[in-house]
Amino acid sequence: MKTFDTLALDPILMKSLEHMKYNEPTPIQAQAIPLALEGRDIMGSAQTGTGKTAAFAIPLIQKLLSTPHGSALVLTPTRELGKQIMDIMHQLLGSKNPAKCPINTAFIIGGEPMGKQFAQLRRNPRLIVGTPGRINDHLERGTLKLKDTQFLVLDETDRMLDMGFSVQLDRIAEHLPTQRQTLMFSATLPKNIIKLSAKYLNNPERVSVGSTTSPVKNIKQDVLRVNDNTKYSELVRELGEREGSIIIFVKTKHGTERLAKRLNGEGFKSDAIHGDLKQGRRNRVIQNFRQQEYRILVATDVVARGLDIPHIEHVINYDLPQVPEDYIHRIGRTARAGAEGSALCLVTPQDQRKWQAIDFLMNPEDKPKFAGQGRDSKNRRGQGGAKGRRPFSKGKKPFSKREDGASKEGHKHYAKDKKPFVKREDGDSKEDTGSFSKRKKPFSNGKKPFSKNGKASPSKDNNSFSKGKKSFYGQKKKKMAA
Repeated sequence: MKTFDTLALDPILMKSLEHMKYNEPTPIQAQAIPLALEGRDIMGSAQTGTGKTAAFAIPLIQKLLSTPHGSALVLTPTRELGKQIMDIMHQLLGSKNPAKCPINTAFIIGGEPMGKQFAQLRRNPRLIVGTPGRINDHLERGTLKLKDTQFLVLDETDRMLDMGFSVQLDRIAEHLPTQRQTLMFSATLPKNIIKLSAKYLNNPERVSVGSTTSPVKNIKQDVLRVNDNTKYSELVRELGEREGSIIIFVKTKHGTERLAKRLNGEGFKSDAIHGDLKQGRRNRVIQNFRQQEYRILVATDVVARGLDIPHIEHVINYDLPQVPEDYIHRIGRTARAGAEGSALCLVTPQDQRKWQAIDFLMNPEDKPKFAGQGRDSKNRRGQGGAKGRRPFSKGKKPFSKREDGASKEGHKHYAKDKKPFVKREDGDSKEDTGSFSKRKKPFSNGKKPFSKNGKASPSKDNNSFSKGKKSFYGQKKKKMAA
């Protein structure tokens, strides 16, 4: 499929695609849309920013427009992603105003008034977009029926499982008809996703475009080594050198508010978004950023997936993500639809392990390492480091064990050039294994352990921690010691 004209789509849909300037399909759209129009189940994965939403939205809208019966359900992990999907659906239906669309729709997410959603559901919508938790709420209340759902989409499935929605997905599946078409999209395909696909999909077609563990090529990546006391000042300097819209990712909800307030005090027009904000407030923050009413958005990972704002030119990881895969999604907020963008990570010494995990995710063929001085192949910038050394070992060989429990010859890391402590089967230490005990027998402070006859002897019954004094068993409990 080279153009949308070859698909014989509904005139309403074709007019909308022309208005949205969807001239040529992206690779994921070219592969997935024809299969979906044939009624096949799909398990798909693609790099972020490659047009995945339209890959399932176009065949979904075509199916609804081609028949007066049946409905479609789209499940997403976050409200922001759901709102974006709903907006695209309305555009494909020919109107941003839901009341003027040829098909009734309902947007069912947490954080919004139930009364508003009741009104939408009373209109018998044929297209429902929502989050699993709130969808389950309406199923339990009896205000939502899914018995005629013929088209199911699970978007960002790996994220839904990470957020603990597996139980909710199973409950929703109980209300769905067995005969349906299901499209599942996931950024990664771990074992639990494969298992879930076997449960929900019927002989699915596998569609994969690009690597899901590496960002698009149009993103220039940099790493800046900082200390905790210079981190904020380096951020301010970087903001002063950059032009265009910027997203700054931090790890905590409170941190977003604090950093945005501090940046506003420096003259940088900023706002914050995180999961604790009411939905109306979150919508206003995104809308204002989309309309460029302020330049900098400080956010948690609540917007790491799905946020599609073309004018975002820079992503700055003020705090590294806890999960390496989230790095790919974060920086995927820039360089949308073929544009160019940049990503910067501020890495402190405490972040070494996190950055190593991210680096290894993107470069699994390379040995794990922490980027050294200068710029490497991904334009990362450093200020020192352990170039040419194995990570975290300070130039020493890492500690490893033989099958018998002793360290390999020459591997003296963590032992300070002494042989590591190991035990014989009788509980005593081996000869010359003086690590951790300064070449004295362990836990005895250099004195021979106390034996039951009151004399020092190398007995098996070594009472550790006796320090040369009579033990409890040798003094008051002679019968027990005997």
